[in-house]
Amino acid sequence: MKLNVKAFALTAALVCGIGLFLLTWWVIMFEGATGTKTILAVVYRGYNISPLGSLIGLAWGLVDGLIGGVIFAWLYNLIVNSSSKQG
Repeated sequence: MKLNVKAFALTAALVCGIGLFLLTWWVIMFEGATGTKTILAVVYRGYNISPLGSLIGLAWGLVDGLIGGVIFAWLYNLIVNSSSKQG
């Protein structure tokens, strides 16, 4: 069964973006908006533990999830096609 690349990429983008947004607000709720940089700030430029950082993380997560979802679904479909031709 093949994956719909567009639908999978959109789903991955929403999960990554909203997940990072909610995770940031979870930390803000318990620790406060510290503005400290995390390990994610190395990869996601401008991200930190703050309300603005949560929006930046949302944007980066959407982009990162979209790209990762496209690559995953494309590779999955490629492997499914090659295995169905062999057997």
